[in-house]
Amino acid sequence: MIKDYLPISKEDMKKRGIEQLDFVYVIGDAYVDHPSFGPAIISRILEANGYTVGIIAQPDWKKEESIQILGTPKLGFLVSGGNMDTMVNHYTVAKKHRKVDAYTPGGVMGKRPDRATIVYCNLIRKVYKDIPIITGGIEASLRRLAHYDYWSDKVKRSILLDSGADLISYGMGEHSIVEIADALASGIAVSDITFIAGTVYKAKNLDSVYDAIQLPDYQSILASKEEFARSFYQQYINTDPFTAKPLVEKYKENEYVVQNPPAKPLTQAEMDRVYALPYMRSYHPSYEEQGGIPAIEELKFSLVSNRGCFGGCSFCALTFHQGRMIQTRSHESILQEARQLIWDKDFKGYINDVGGPTANFRHTACEKQKTKGVCMNKQCLFPTPCKNLKIDHSDYLSLLKKLRDLPNVKKVFIRSGIRFDYLINDPDPTFMRELCENHVSGQLKVAPEHISDQVLKLMGKPSNSVYERFIKAYKKTNEQVGKKQFVVPYLMSSHPGSTLKEAIALAEYLRDLGYMPEQVQDFYPTPSTISTCMYYTELDPRTMEKVYVPKNPHEKAMQRALIQYRNPKNYDLVYEALQKAGRLDLVGFDKHCLIRPKHTDAYGKSNGYKGNRPVNKKNGEPNGRPKKKKAIRNVHKKK
Repeated sequence: MIKDYLPISKEDMKKRGIEQLDFVYVIGDAYVDHPSFGPAIISRILEANGYTVGIIAQPDWKKEESIQILGTPKLGFLVSGGNMDTMVNHYTVAKKHRKVDAYTPGGVMGKRPDRATIVYCNLIRKVYKDIPIITGGIEASLRRLAHYDYWSDKVKRSILLDSGADLISYGMGEHSIVEIADALASGIAVSDITFIAGTVYKAKNLDSVYDAIQLPDYQSILASKEEFARSFYQQYINTDPFTAKPLVEKYKENEYVVQNPPAKPLTQAEMDRVYALPYMRSYHPSYEEQGGIPAIEELKFSLVSNRGCFGGCSFCALTFHQGRMIQTRSHESILQEARQLIWDKDFKGYINDVGGPTANFRHTACEKQKTKGVCMNKQCLFPTPCKNLKIDHSDYLSLLKKLRDLPNVKKVFIRSGIRFDYLINDPDPTFMRELCENHVSGQLKVAPEHISDQVLKLMGKPSNSVYERFIKAYKKTNEQVGKKQFVVPYLMSSHPGSTLKEAIALAEYLRDLGYMPEQVQDFYPTPSTISTCMYYTELDPRTMEKVYVPKNPHEKAMQRALIQYRNPKNYDLVYEALQKAGRLDLVGFDKHCLIRPKHTDAYGKSNGYKGNRPVNKKNGEPNGRPKKKKAIRNVHKKK
């Protein structure tokens, strides 16, 4: 096997002695051959199983010849929008265009279309009428059945229908893509590939479907938000490979979309093999002159140790994509990869991360999950930890110590997220101590998301008291190890269930904490999450109870501004929010107040300022820069 990048041109094919490729892989990202990029894993898995694959990265979707550069593949086209959903990649939650695409050479925006999976598949189908098209990746995976689309504010059909593809390989795809390839290679027509776990296919009738759950048909969920919520919850509780059943969604007579149960999780040996494949571990050299690929910078010296998450946050799509079953690599597999990193010419001694969706999950939540799967209607950590939950950091601790002991390693960071409610319930304080002593650099990022228990309940997060316990333990541990380190909390505004009352309570909490976050994430309704279902239907699909949802852009702006109430630019929004909520008691000069009255100083007299910004005498609006406070110095006079 040649140790090189996969072919991106006919010349590359000749060098490898390939006349016709088995698969041509069309992707929305630039070509990066690194195991943190889904297309790299899928293409290398196919190569390891004897199939040839060529890459067409970011083709010009307006030109048919752009997807013809590698010729006609023997078995089919593979299509992925990229490592990141293209709509999230292109637009902020306010639906404004982003300026940088970290997965494109030089960070240039505009090298891929909106809804890239659909556009690429339609382009291929226009040129190649009968060739099989298999789509996958995060964009297709989360749109595999009818779904609410935030950007158009509509309920859209399965991406399988809009794209014209034949199959979706959903989830991580290592098992299903090889089974699909083997079936096609054996001569089975793509329309007859209806039997592979982790796939979605189209059907004219249900003769091939056994023991399925019939979801509400497409017209029903268009007409009724209640039906949409019921359908979504059926999908949500059928995401476990051990307990899930096939799901059927009818669109019209003789048109069905069928989702097979998820593929089984990778064993440790299988996962080790995936990460041992001959990746080049960087972007294709052809991008060098354009400035390289920004996304690789943080990932180049990071290590993936696990997959999946049993945390169950309502706003996270991991349940639909990676699943709730934890899959891990062996220590030796991770150390072998680390030994490659530490001798890289650009390695400065810092391993940026060792983790996955949640860094400190290194085994299944309980023994039962290994043979019977996850509980259908229960969560492992929410609202309180399950009595069967196994809380043990010893394996992760052992791995981190081995990495610290490698030559050239100065520091091993944990940046992919610590699940603090899991950590704080560990009766053994060793991991907390090791974390503070060896794996934090001044600041530890955690995700309490909110402080209102009402909002946290809808988020699937623990009560605020759990976070408070963690903060106290973290502070105490840092004192014991002689370090002054802080927690940076991730906070979310405008999540379903949050009214101005809850947003103000969060602002008061931050006031008492003496902290104003630099970044705040507005809730982003992406496909296939419980929170997005709540956003669209204003119902909690788990209980079918009504949920208040802040949808008005101005109200969302007020909720966001309250979290950053000290920012002078937010003064008017904060004042309006307090006025609307009947909380003008928080406007004043008392220490409990969030903002000062307009146009007044500490004595109630006009000071020519609005908030702390100078007022334009003509229109009464603030202008200029905020007035700076003079530094108070402690001056000791000599006697």
